[in-house]
Amino acid sequence: MNHVDMLVIGSGPAGRRAAVQSAKLGKSVLVVDRGKRLGGVSVHTGTIPSKTLRETVLNLSGWRERGFYGRGYRVKQHISSGDLVERLKKTLDHEVEVLQHQFMRNMVESVFASATFLGPNRVQLTTEAEEVSEVAFDHALIAVGTHPYRPAHVPFDGKRIFDSDEILELEHLPRTLTVIGGGVIGVEYATIFSALDVPVTLIEPRDEILEFVDREIVDDFIHQMRDRGMTIRLGGAIKEIVSKPDCAEVTLADGRRVRSEMLLYAAGRSGNIAGLGLDALGLDADSRGRLKVDPHTYQTAVPHIYAAGDVIGFPSLASTSMEQGRVAACHAFGMKLPPSPETFPYGIYSVPEISTVGQSEEEVRASGVAYECGIARFRETSRGHIMGVNSGFLKLIFALETRRLLGAHIVGEGATELIHIGQAVINLHGTVDFFVENTFNYPTLAEGYKIAGLDAWNRMGQV
Repeated sequence: MNHVDMLVIGSGPAGRRAAVQSAKLGKSVLVVDRGKRLGGVSVHTGTIPSKTLRETVLNLSGWRERGFYGRGYRVKQHISSGDLVERLKKTLDHEVEVLQHQFMRNMVESVFASATFLGPNRVQLTTEAEEVSEVAFDHALIAVGTHPYRPAHVPFDGKRIFDSDEILELEHLPRTLTVIGGGVIGVEYATIFSALDVPVTLIEPRDEILEFVDREIVDDFIHQMRDRGMTIRLGGAIKEIVSKPDCAEVTLADGRRVRSEMLLYAAGRSGNIAGLGLDALGLDADSRGRLKVDPHTYQTAVPHIYAAGDVIGFPSLASTSMEQGRVAACHAFGMKLPPSPETFPYGIYSVPEISTVGQSEEEVRASGVAYECGIARFRETSRGHIMGVNSGFLKLIFALETRRLLGAHIVGEGATELIHIGQAVINLHGTVDFFVENTFNYPTLAEGYKIAGLDAWNRMGQV
């Protein structure tokens, strides 16, 4: 029976980073993935495909140029699902190739098989050809990712009603689309298809979408969605979903019906824990298949068994998953790490983008800290005018007493790139004076930081 220092189950962001970090520490590593290619959910059905689809749509639709040329402008008049898939395949192939080379350089072994724990230090591997073997390990990381939540009352059929994995395999673009779920995935796909000029209805049974984002940002985002023709139904419980020969039909609790050619159900995800044999470890998962871990070390209730990535729940970001995997590997082999930074950025790759770091205005207000906000609207910057950007803004929140930056929130073009300036200033305990006293390249959207800083500084006073 083979023996390894670190067994990693799953080759997504958390798994790959843990594997490479363990190898860098001179440890023997085996990565087990039940797919046919490395990369996990992130590469094949999650982060990379959805972001590639978004970029392809923005390029072919001419979305970014419509501020100049009007809403009827398109780079390619007739966009097909084939146009979207072509770029997607190229991107995925490249991602897998890079990962394979990274494993080779670091002497990380990998095998395509399903893993089942037989005990606290032993796992059974079963390949697709039903070849069975056993591996012993000192430490293990569970990084199996998640799959779309598919409740029994939703009649998924792959023709009218899809989940977020299936939507990537459409044979043709829908004439109309209903999206159920106002979380990150639902909002991203709803706005991507809307950018293709597909009439979209977004349904969220709760009274708000993206509840963890600053409300002023979300309000502006909803306004932009409605302004371009999207229909938003908030606070309406769903009574029934039916797949009919000519449409998908949703009946709301108040009796309203929403009909569309296709429907995307994107209301949550569940951990890929089936078949792992967690009973052999004495571990339990919650109702959505998520594992509980120490938030600092990512250890489960079994100290030498770690878990990271989407399978441990919020924030379920590729970026945080990578760091979780690295921290878990370092802890497993006794490498001390400094405390984690106070904040991390959250990126939502909708159209337009949203990105946020630090505290929202609602959180600051609830804390009782006196504060002031500064705003910079992209349409008022020279760079924004050059780009044809007519919407979006950057919001900074400062504490009045310490003058420190507490939160940075952006909706609009380049938000997920711009947010890192705010992240750095927050984690380095910077103040409003940093933005006022420093020079930013001109013309850039990043200049918005200085504008927002000055906006707040003028109201805060110079002392």
